[in-house]
Amino acid sequence: MTTHGGKTARGGKRTGAAFPEVKVPDVRLPPLRPHDGAELEPEGDYDGLAFTDAGFAGQSGIGARFLDCGLYRCALDETELAAARFTDCVLDGVRGVGTDLSKAGLRDVEILDARLGGTQLHGAALERVVVRGGKIDYLNLRGAALKDVTFEGVVLSEADFGGARLERVVFRDCTLRRADFTGARMTDVDLRTVAQLDIARGVDHLAGAVISPSQLLDLAPAFAAQIGVRVESSPVEG
Repeated sequence: MTTHGGKTARGGKRTGAAFPEVKVPDVRLPPLRPHDGAELEPEGDYDGLAFTDAGFAGQSGIGARFLDCGLYRCALDETELAAARFTDCVLDGVRGVGTDLSKAGLRDVEILDARLGGTQLHGAALERVVVRGGKIDYLNLRGAALKDVTFEGVVLSEADFGGARLERVVFRDCTLRRADFTGARMTDVDLRTVAQLDIARGVDHLAGAVISPSQLLDLAPAFAAQIGVRVESSPVEG
């Protein structure tokens, strides 16, 4: 893992741009026991388990607690994990459509190369979370609280951050397509290295974020429209 703010990263390398001081998870899983293949259970307790190539489609783990677990290439289509708690966990290569993680809690979690669509994380709390690689479509983070969260090299298409609280959040080398920041509240949010920054709604709620000069030019029409300024070419004198 790396630290930000232009300081030396673990491994001896230095980061480039001066990112906010984002705390990153340092997940070091103990030797894991293989999961026995049973279905998820509501309010279930899962500690030190490896879930590998498991199919959890349509299962319910509402309110379940995952501690020191690894989920590898698991199918999460329509899996109900509302109010679940993930602590010191790695989710690597998970995939699915319609996964319900509303009001879930993720703390010290790494999500790697996920392929997800329509994931519900509204009202969730994410702290010291890294989302690296993969593609997530229609991510619902409305009303969620994100603190010390890093999105790195991930494609986010039509992500909804409406009413969310973002504190020390970095989007590094990401693609943000048709993002909605309506009503979002930001503190130390770094968007400077977003490869494609496309904000559909909520450009007026970027206070607390930092963008690059080139991004400012790209967003200028949206900023102008927000304050009622019309941008037109001057008439050609004849």
